[in-house]
Amino acid sequence: MGFSHAVGVVGVLMLAHAAYATIQYRSLLKITEEQFMGPPITVVVELVAGLFFCLWAALTVPGKFLLILPQSDENRVVALPFNLDFMIFNHRGKAFSLGIDMKIK
Repeated sequence: MGFSHAVGVVGVLMLAHAAYATIQYRSLLKITEEQFMGPPITVVVELVAGLFFCLWAALTVPGKFLLILPQSDENRVVALPFNLDFMIFNHRGKAFSLGIDMKIK
């Protein structure tokens, strides 16, 4: 697990803690019968920091984008449906295939 993954995990934990702190703060306000005007400033700062960490991790974890070469044999058409508006090409999504064999009729 790299540094970016760790930052993402810290960001998610910060967001979860901020949610828990807000729920706890609201229950405290119910006990003291005060009106909820918004979360405390510490929770807002924690939310912004957690959002920044999650955003930074989401942008750095995937890595570099690869070029798509149009003349490559890997970019050929896999299936030609009746409606040519939706053509299926070889792409990264086949790594997540559900195991369903779709055959052209």
